[in-house]
Amino acid sequence: MNTKSPTVSNQAEEYLEAIYHLENKVGAARTMELARELGVVPGSITNTIENLERKGLVIHEPYKGVKLTDAGRKIASNIVRRHRLAERLLTDFLHLDWSEVHDPACKLEHALSPEILKPLEKALGHPKTCPHGNPIPTKCGGILEEGTIALTELDAKTGGIIVKITEEKAETLKQLTRLKLTPGERIKIENVGPNRLLTVRVGNENCTIEHDVASVIYVKKDDAEVKN
Repeated sequence: MNTKSPTVSNQAEEYLEAIYHLENKVGAARTMELARELGVVPGSITNTIENLERKGLVIHEPYKGVKLTDAGRKIASNIVRRHRLAERLLTDFLHLDWSEVHDPACKLEHALSPEILKPLEKALGHPKTCPHGNPIPTKCGGILEEGTIALTELDAKTGGIIVKITEEKAETLKQLTRLKLTPGERIKIENVGPNRLLTVRVGNENCTIEHDVASVIYVKKDDAEVKN
């Protein structure tokens, strides 16, 4: 039995990776969301999706969106693995800021063959997460995910330790750096105000962030309230 994965182009890999993220986030990749994720117009994605479906990598259900098949998820998780190891290479060895590594990692991930990936992972010290705290899939596609909750799901006067940031846009990461809202920091929600603005405490300082920004911050919740 031939279990070799179908050969896909770099563009197709980008699609599979985007579908992977959207499926994990909202259950399926709808056309508009997928177009937004990829930075393309909705009408341009039809041919690629049809090609991926013919290869048995995705299932497209009208009005429901696109989902990965087992074969598609295997390829997608490998792409995510390469991407996050590339981000670690760029931050740990080349000392790029975490806000600057997503786009170059998108290009570098396609060049990381299995022969390169193994010694790279060893040189990096077998990291478990990318610089943004998101887990790096194992070689077999497994995810060792720490139990976390979005900051927006917490009540006032509760908090925890920031574990990961699920948004990798440079402007968002730069804002989080300025506010010291980075993995490993302890955070507490002080108040949820009008327009869903959150006042949060990091260290001894308070800052106000929008709901959309708070929604990409995931924390390991404290069992007890964070005390002043």
